[in-house]
Amino acid sequence: MATMRHDERQGEASEAAPQAPRGGEVVRRHRLSTRIWHWVNALALLVLLMSGLMIFNAHPRLYWGEFGANFDYAWLEIGQRGNAGMLRIGTWQIDTTGWLGIWTDQDGVVRRRAIPYWATLPSRYSLADGRIWHLAFAWVLALSLLGYLLWSLVNGHLRRDVHITREEWRPAHIWRDMKDHARLRFPTGAAALRYNVLQKLAYASILFVLLPLMIVTGLAMSPGTDAWAPIVTELFGGRQTARSIHFLCAWGLVGFFVIHIAMVVLAGPFNEIRSIITGKYRLPRERLSKERDA
Repeated sequence: MATMRHDERQGEASEAAPQAPRGGEVVRRHRLSTRIWHWVNALALLVLLMSGLMIFNAHPRLYWGEFGANFDYAWLEIGQRGNAGMLRIGTWQIDTTGWLGIWTDQDGVVRRRAIPYWATLPSRYSLADGRIWHLAFAWVLALSLLGYLLWSLVNGHLRRDVHITREEWRPAHIWRDMKDHARLRFPTGAAALRYNVLQKLAYASILFVLLPLMIVTGLAMSPGTDAWAPIVTELFGGRQTARSIHFLCAWGLVGFFVIHIAMVVLAGPFNEIRSIITGKYRLPRERLSKERDA
């Protein structure tokens, strides 16, 4: 009995090897650091967007270059034409009465201002308070992003979950994921624990493009930055260009949020929201073979 039969050794090895989780099982999905950063980031971006719109109300026009004032040509403008509200982008213009430019406030008073009260922080016009909220939460956003990136480097999250491999960069691979998303064919079983290439591209663009650009262009708009780092403003070709890029990045984040929420709803809101609060996630069950082959 000094030796063990091959099938017995094989059976013991299979018992010792960890099995991949199956569809229907509840597993741990998001790390604590990811969950904390997600909700801190969500709150910070909401406050920054609403307070930023309050600041934008002070001069609802965007320019390119160093200078911009009322008589300069603005590539984007929200305001009034006579008794109608309007949004103009270049030469394209639409009527926005009741939503932008001219709207009714919470007291029933008609206001001639770009952004309505329900979208700004504070709700009643105050440029000073808007700036206080904006600058305070800009620090929250910047420090939380820095902390999250450093910790993700330490625990391997960026390398393991966000890094896009050579295989995933292939056009055929990206096109297949795009078709699966268009057909609402979400990953099942253990595959649901891994980011697909479209998710990786989206998260990488947020972490390394949009959020850093928001922070740097915010610095470029500050007159105080000229005293210690004038090159920041010069890199963008002027303060007004930085302001325009800041505005576009903000709405890029809004677009990401809308798509993100739509995917959460389509994939199962209870399961998805539970995973980002508690970390627990029930793996979607595998499709039948006929569904996979379709």
